[in-house]
Amino acid sequence: MPATTLDPQTALVLIDLQKGIAGLPTAPLPAAEVIERGARLAAAFRARGLPVVLVNVTGGAPGRTESAPRGATPPADWAELVPELDRQPGDLTVTKQRWGAFHGTGLDAELRRRGVTQIVLAGIATSIGVESSARAAHEHGYHVTVATDAVTDLDGTAHRNSVEKIFPRLGETGTTEAILTLLG
Repeated sequence: MPATTLDPQTALVLIDLQKGIAGLPTAPLPAAEVIERGARLAAAFRARGLPVVLVNVTGGAPGRTESAPRGATPPADWAELVPELDRQPGDLTVTKQRWGAFHGTGLDAELRRRGVTQIVLAGIATSIGVESSARAAHEHGYHVTVATDAVTDLDGTAHRNSVEKIFPRLGETGTTEAILTLLG
């Protein structure tokens, strides 16, 4: 369903916009476009006093589904958030070890403490971190909106499946411009 409204206490959650992931080949959008749109959304949320959550990932299931070869060590700055996000002191930073931003983190407690009832999601990768976080947010009772032109994937087919089949079942979807318009 297209984005129609934002709750008064909506948080922006940006998934894995970090140096190591932003440097990977993505489809259908280049990571730079997703980062630019995520940064615009973050600036707008901050300007309205709404929470901005910056999520990065530092781990995976040991020895199972890691994308790096076993024993490979990522570069030292792999998990650093991209500077374009202009991280601010009031932003909430969540470091996750798994795909979703809720599992094994304090994200739900932090959002509830702030009275958040809805989240807007953007980031990389659509079918992995973004979709996992959207599913968990839905299961935790949050209204979910995904900025469809502020997400991209490592696989274009997987991206399309998430955007066309999964996200509409979990909540609303809209472009960055539509969401900025709803912010007012």
